[in-house]
Amino acid sequence: MKILIADDSRVMRQIVVRTLRQAGFGDHDLIEAADGQEAFDKTTSEQPDLVISDWNMPQMTGIEVLRQLRAAGNSVKFGFVTSECTPEMKTAAEASGSAFFIVKPFTAERFDEVFAPILG
Repeated sequence: MKILIADDSRVMRQIVVRTLRQAGFGDHDLIEAADGQEAFDKTTSEQPDLVISDWNMPQMTGIEVLRQLRAAGNSVKFGFVTSECTPEMKTAAEASGSAFFIVKPFTAERFDEVFAPILG
């Protein structure tokens, strides 16, 4: 499977990659996007099976990426790994079709719990 990791922080993308490996998902094809527009473009062109997105990114926020993908008919599994967590954000994510919402800091165990049903 192909997984797109979208976060404007290169360090955070590396932490997500490392945590995916620790959780046993390192054998998947991992690609990265450094902002929301790049995340949208790569989701459209690369057709990943899963998108793990930050909420706040330049060019386009994570929720804007999700909403535009859904508006374009793209049903990729999409969710958030973010440092912010308000009930409004969770509601907006779920209403837009988000598959998960993980709050930083996270653990390999949390990734396994969330991604095992998605990635098998």
